Amino acid sequence: MLSSVFKPFIEKSPISVMARAMIERALNPEQIDQWFEATAKAQYTRDLLFSSVLDIMSQVVSGRRRSVNAAYQASEKEIGVSITSVYNKLNGIEAHTSAELVRYASGQLAPIISELGGIEAPLLVGFRTKVLDGNCIEASEHRIKELRGIAAGALPGKSLVVYDPQLAIPIDVYPCEDGHTQERALLSDVLPSVQPDDLWLGDRNFCVRSFLCGISDRQAYFIVRQHGNLPWQPLGKEIGRGRTDTGKVFEQPIRVVDESGKPYEFRRIRVLLNEKTRDGDKEIFIITSLLKTAANARTVADLYLKRWTIETSFQQLKKYFNSEINTLGYPPAALFAFCIGLIAYMILSVIMAALGNIHGLEKIKKEVSGYYISNELSETYSGMMIAIPAEQWKVFLQLSHGEMIMFLKRLSGNAKLSKYKKHPRGPKKPTPKRVSDSKTPHVSTYRLIAGRKK
Repeated sequence: MLSSVFKPFIEKSPISVMARAMIERALNPEQIDQWFEATAKAQYTRDLLFSSVLDIMSQVVSGRRRSVNAAYQASEKEIGVSITSVYNKLNGIEAHTSAELVRYASGQLAPIISELGGIEAPLLVGFRTKVLDGNCIEASEHRIKELRGIAAGALPGKSLVVYDPQLAIPIDVYPCEDGHTQERALLSDVLPSVQPDDLWLGDRNFCVRSFLCGISDRQAYFIVRQHGNLPWQPLGKEIGRGRTDTGKVFEQPIRVVDESGKPYEFRRIRVLLNEKTRDGDKEIFIITSLLKTAANARTVADLYLKRWTIETSFQQLKKYFNSEINTLGYPPAALFAFCIGLIAYMILSVIMAALGNIHGLEKIKKEVSGYYISNELSETYSGMMIAIPAEQWKVFLQLSHGEMIMFLKRLSGNAKLSKYKKHPRGPKKPTPKRVSDSKTPHVSTYRLIAGRKK
């Protein structure tokens, strides 16, 4: 099926072959250029193909190249335009296009994860859970003319990301070029995507009356932390509902009236915490539209804590991939890079699902580090692409869905898990109080260590 040029990489770095095969399958240049022409609203193709820009940004996000300029120089002849044209294209990519690219990729990759058995058990049986959280892209360098005389950090954009905890991938994103926009201002874009029997988890930033009532109107459900500005009325007394691992649980029925005067009955769950939150809160309040028959108060409290899943994925994005490139000051380019990072995370999830199919999903979750997998990809990928011409990879477009699954399983069997073993650290020690002395702004590490030895 495959040319002999694949053999050494299948034996030595099957992970790299799997990643490249999935890129060919989901983001093939010919297909992606056709997709771009059908999706873009204002931007169009003249001399520089969208697939070329996607490839350049993918190299930077994955760590294979240190910068956009480095990626451009490596393939300048194939691209055929100036670096200025590349930046102009990047800076003009619409936020709508970046968001649709994430949706397109998740639609391509989710069935593969499902077929590989990479789907986690539902957080609540009978509901498709979606975790909503925001991400503010870190401040960019002050390269743009308007930023050069400003000391304040320049925020190139913000996004709301929808994470599917069963697939363990981001499935949707709502980007905004205004980095100072409040997250709740983007909720009107999210609401049309709500489907019946969805269960949305979110922090208190998403405890907005119109959003909560809108979810209920769509026969869907929510669990969100209460915001202090939410108007509500008690419908009964608070009743104790036992304890969870995090604290004592209480429940109270409440009424929320929307802007038109329509009333909604929700449940207000109070958790008296065993330990304070990092913000110093002794208790938290959770609002849910779930019926008691679907989830009791203790279950609701436990489910709310599951929203940390997406925050963990954001931490992994920053750790594994260069998804926030601070040299990209223009918001469209910065948001595009972030969305490419989300797609890279999806491909990593496909690899994890394939490994789990052969070695056991729990074993992969506990013992395999995504960091070491992404590190091997960045080290091996460029050499592999030199050794294996682009035309050879088109074979993965010709495979049936079943053949692709069998191929991923076969390569997973070749993977040496010891190369990607996690090294979990123990609990962090409390940071000692630091002393400062204006007369001694610097110290010698050598002398301090020598003093310890004495």
